Amino acid sequence: MGSMKRVAVICGLSAMFMSVAQAEDWKVAKQADGIKVSLSEVSGSNYKAYQGVTTIKAPLAKVRALQEDVAGACAWIHECKSQKLLKHEGDQSWTYTQFNTPWPVTPRDSIIHVTTSEGADGSLTRKLEGVPKYLPEEKGYVRVAEVQGFWKLVPKGDTTEVTYQVHTEPGGSVPAMVANKFVVDAPFNTLKALKERAEKP
Repeated sequence: MGSMKRVAVICGLSAMFMSVAQAEDWKVAKQADGIKVSLSEVSGSNYKAYQGVTTIKAPLAKVRALQEDVAGACAWIHECKSQKLLKHEGDQSWTYTQFNTPWPVTPRDSIIHVTTSEGADGSLTRKLEGVPKYLPEEKGYVRVAEVQGFWKLVPKGDTTEVTYQVHTEPGGSVPAMVANKFVVDAPFNTLKALKERAEKP
């Protein structure tokens, strides 16, 4: 897989590795299709953090491979328009993603620095951190101002427990109704689509 190896696919307007103290009071917002989505207030932010958890009936290596296909992953990331790998260096990578948004919200884009680490138990963690100034802003897009979060894959026999946790400051103006829908739809739809692809024979 060469340069694709260990690339963390940056999902959605990604992630939340902010101090855990900032988002501890998780409340379940949706539970369906084997996926649980919880939300938490984040101190000093108007936008909630989200956490999606599911168990995928596929080995960790298969889920990992789907994530490491950065361009292809756009097909299962919620509202992803396009995604590409900017740079890969050891256990670190940088990705650029463009997102579709509902009218009248201006489309967003984000640049994510991903750090991948492996646990002694065979688990895989991808820390996600927004780096909005890594490249000049693109015309027609509002750059996501802040992203913090992670993906965690934990092997459970022939299955993989997946946690996707995110907090983002989307930049610009986003109506509360749109923001509140996004924080539920992003983890749910992303995990549902990832699960469907990973569980295909």
